[in-house]
Amino acid sequence: MNTTIGWALAAAGLVGGYLLWGWRGVVLTFSVVVFWLLLQFSRSLRVLKNAGSAPIGHVNSAVMLHSRLKAGMTLMQVVTLTRSLGTKLGESPERWGWADAGGARVSLLLEGGKLVSWDLTRDDVAADSTSRAPP
Repeated sequence: MNTTIGWALAAAGLVGGYLLWGWRGVVLTFSVVVFWLLLQFSRSLRVLKNAGSAPIGHVNSAVMLHSRLKAGMTLMQVVTLTRSLGTKLGESPERWGWADAGGARVSLLLEGGKLVSWDLTRDDVAADSTSRAPP
């Protein structure tokens, strides 16, 4: 969810709660917002815990990862797919990479925290390099 929309909904809930039930509505809305934030925090910790047990920058199959990527994914969604933290390849623009045991590598380009493009390279055939970007 877009953070601007999320905070706007929280503010609207606080105003609506106050108008309908007074201070009790504000307390209820505040409780719901805190619960939502705790759910998001718990999800982030679970993803990082699962990724922390795997080698950095390693994935079982780079080809399968390449086929499952979609434009607009966040880095947390990619880490959920890979079950591994990626290797940072560049700061500006933000680039991350994963490799498998067979020598295939996937490089991701993120802008504004969202996946923009990615490419797959294989060591076994130097000419076999594919690139995908959103249509």
